[in-house]
Amino acid sequence: MSQVIRVALLGVTGRLGRAIGRAVLQAPDFALTGAVVRAGSSSEGEDVGEWLTGSPCECIATVALEEAVRDADIVLDASLPRMTVATAERLAGWNGPPLVSGVTGFDADEQARLADAARRLPILSTGNFSLGVALAEALVRHAAGRLRAHDWDIEVEETHHRMKPDAPSGTALLLGRAAAEGRGEDLDAVATPGRHGTTGPRKPGTIGFSATRGGTIIGEHAVRFLGDMEEISISHRAFDRSIFAAGALEAARWMSNTGEGRPAGLYSMQDVIAGG
Repeated sequence: MSQVIRVALLGVTGRLGRAIGRAVLQAPDFALTGAVVRAGSSSEGEDVGEWLTGSPCECIATVALEEAVRDADIVLDASLPRMTVATAERLAGWNGPPLVSGVTGFDADEQARLADAARRLPILSTGNFSLGVALAEALVRHAAGRLRAHDWDIEVEETHHRMKPDAPSGTALLLGRAAAEGRGEDLDAVATPGRHGTTGPRKPGTIGFSATRGGTIIGEHAVRFLGDMEEISISHRAFDRSIFAAGALEAARWMSNTGEGRPAGLYSMQDVIAGG
């Protein structure tokens, strides 16, 4: 890998993709060398820098993955689950470049295919690029492992803008999974989705989820540990999408490993904040 990290970006026209693209163009240790857009996009063939920052960068948007990644050291992904999995499988077949993805909403089959690709390709996959969320995840896992499940109930609460299509959010699931793992549990076995109607008493050891949608809120998450006479809350609030872009670049730097790269495997933002 070169000293400057050359990036191919997937999903450059979305909210997160645009934020990451601007961050890459502004960072002295990065260069945007490729950008993939969906077939039929009005941005195909355009200079990405022109519509991201108003200044040309000589990176032309394309629908061809092989063209976009030709000169790349890292592929940064802000697309959709189907594209992420297909890209991971193709990159694994080409022996790289590595993939750093912030995409959420994978179904079980897509998760399995991503994990299979990671046997041949370094892949960092996360539900949230924020370094603050990564730290909150670590704190939740630590706390859950030290509080007895029958004494402390866990609720994961999240709020997002009115346009967010999925619930619970990928970040809420990430935090809920951290809580379950801290207790030695599988989240699917203990998760309780949004409640409605007469639900009866809470079942001990479950992890509840609730979601609010409205306005232009970027993202608010809280994991509440509720005891009989006390409560512990671990929360995170995002005030600007630039934090996700900054975290994506940190993930790319970690994956680059000062030019040495990482071995094939499935990584997360926990690896990034752990360093090394």
